[in-house]
Amino acid sequence: MSEASGESLRHRAAALDAADELAKLRAQFVLDDTVYLDGNSLGALPRSVPGRIEDVVRRQWGSLRIRSWDESGWWTAPERIGDRIAPLVGAAAGQIVVGDSTSVNVFKAVVGAVRLANGRSSGDSAGHDAGGSAGSGSQDSAAGTRDEILVDATTFPTDGYIAASAARLTGCTLRPVAPDEVPRALSGRTAAVLLNHVDYRTGRLYDLPALTAAVHAAGAVSVWDLCHSAGALPVGLDEHGVDLAVGCTYKYLNGGPGSPAYLYVRRDHQPRFDSPLPGWNSHADPFGMSPDHTPAPGAVRGRVGTPDILSMLALEAALEVWDDVPVEAVRTKSLALTDFFLECVEAYVPGGAVESVTPSAHASRGSQVALRCAEAGDVMRRLIARGVIGDFRAPDILRFGFTPLYVGFGEVERAARVLGEMF
Repeated sequence: MSEASGESLRHRAAALDAADELAKLRAQFVLDDTVYLDGNSLGALPRSVPGRIEDVVRRQWGSLRIRSWDESGWWTAPERIGDRIAPLVGAAAGQIVVGDSTSVNVFKAVVGAVRLANGRSSGDSAGHDAGGSAGSGSQDSAAGTRDEILVDATTFPTDGYIAASAARLTGCTLRPVAPDEVPRALSGRTAAVLLNHVDYRTGRLYDLPALTAAVHAAGAVSVWDLCHSAGALPVGLDEHGVDLAVGCTYKYLNGGPGSPAYLYVRRDHQPRFDSPLPGWNSHADPFGMSPDHTPAPGAVRGRVGTPDILSMLALEAALEVWDDVPVEAVRTKSLALTDFFLECVEAYVPGGAVESVTPSAHASRGSQVALRCAEAGDVMRRLIARGVIGDFRAPDILRFGFTPLYVGFGEVERAARVLGEMF
């Protein structure tokens, strides 16, 4: 392309950055002069986190010690932090509990969904008394007239592994289907449907409202994985009647490596939500040390064991950057960033060198762009060496994530320009 065209793109990037109402948030993160487009794998470090962790370690743990469970609010952290996440996914308070990994929460949600679909409540005996079938490894008694689980055929592998295990436990058949095929695949046998809001490879955004409505029309229970949408775009869990949802916190929520995931249980389901992992932290009287499990009311019944306090409180500090930040503004900038990146790629990259597999339509695009190209692994290594950080997904995908809280338009132009120099 001509130097004049490149200069025009750089001028436009500068103008877009000058008009960006979220640009001031970048100062709240620890960043350098690299172009960081991998926040969809690990978000950048918020500046508030190191000081908070030092306080947790030195004062709360070091001085207060065991008293911090009450005096520092450790005991209530899973629900308190869940309430901070709630507005970012369109949920009212009291429906999200933070803790465990995404995989563990997927397992809770899918098994719980099968039990909800078949009328099992947490007051039933199986899996909750000392000899319950869930604890013995034998088949769960939840499966009844609804004995099929649908799972996104293109899902992140762990979701598929967990869904298969949940199917074995509940006596269900697992049926992988493409999300677009879900409405036609649903039947009176369908108990639960596990779907990803955004495809982790391509960045495709699926129609959560329409698919949830289809699941409900069939009498089944919806479970959504929000790992690649929470913190990047509006979700609307309450508005669209989602039954159960899970998500991680180390991507667009910037909670840190391995930060705890979360579980959403819609309020009207909570009295009947029957977790397959009933731990002492989810007991109505956790310090009563009863041999029988009586589930706590509300979202608390989604807890299992002792919370990971260090990671959890790092996450709480990280979420402070979201104060007074509307998710709608984040979505607007996300679409502008990805639009501009695709435009710059078209201008800078030789024709035919890359192919976008991310939908061009805004309604079907998350906050990432995936480009297919030959020798993608080598191209990404060379990009990283030049200060443009994305990631590679086998066999041929360059994946770039756009975190609107700290990515600017000038960085987007630079990333595309450097990518063009790879060919």
